[in-house]
Formats: sequence, C-alpha cells, structure tokens
Amino acid sequence: MSGRRGRDRLETCASCGRAVPRTKAVEYSTRTHFTTDLKEDNVTYTGFSDQYYCISCAKHRKIFEKKKQQAQRLREKKGLYG
Repeated sequence: MSGRRGRDRLETCASCGRAVPRTKAVEYSTRTHFTTDLKEDNVTYTGFSDQYYCISCAKHRKIFEKKKQQAQRLREKKGLYG
C-alpha cells in the first residue's frame, strides 16, 4: 500500500501504453553507456533511465516473475557459477 489516501499516480506502460497505478507498476532500470573512443578527447557517458511496465507486459518480457520461480532461477545460477 502507498500509505496515503486517494488516488495513486498513473504511469504509462513502456510496452503497451496502458495506464497503471504506480503501486502496481513494475519499475525496470536500464543503463546506457556511450563512449567515443578517440585518442585525444575520449568522452564517456553513463546514464540511467527508469521504465514502468504493467504486470502482463513485465511477465511477457520476463522482468517480473513469481518469487518462487525467481528464487529457483537464482539458485540455478549460483550452482553454475559458484
């Protein structure tokens, strides 16, 4: 719960454009990294952007999944690399 009364702020889904309350939306942070790779003046830029998805689009893109499946996937990754 948001802890305040009234209506939550609406966010638009980055995939389908659906208006979703902020408490239900899945926030996904992306990192962009640009570099010019010049000898003299090497310019590097790193930026972060937050995108909001509705639950159905987040499930489809595998950003959001049930906690049990997410924990199982993490255990499998630790088994492979650890």
